[in-house]
Amino acid sequence: MDFDRYAYHYLTAAAVALIVGGTIFFHVVEKFSWVNSYYFCVVSLTTVGYGDVVPHTDLGKIATTIYIVLGIGILSTYISVRMKRRGIKFRSRHEQSRENGQKSE
Repeated sequence: MDFDRYAYHYLTAAAVALIVGGTIFFHVVEKFSWVNSYYFCVVSLTTVGYGDVVPHTDLGKIATTIYIVLGIGILSTYISVRMKRRGIKFRSRHEQSRENGQKSE
């Protein structure tokens, strides 16, 4: 469980850093507004990709492909670990409530 806790914290930090770093990068390189940079990062990483905000420079296009490949991996792992932790907590609470119910009978 300790490993999962540390993995969860590192993945949370990586996900936040990924979105913040991407927002700054696209604001500087592509000259997107802050809101559009953030929006582009979130839409790209969630694989929605509306296409209303797109990179125009070669550096932006190359960085976007790397950003999406790395970002989807990090976010999917983060979500997987998050759901695993929730499942463990739910199961633990359910078992505790079942034990408490049996003791009172």
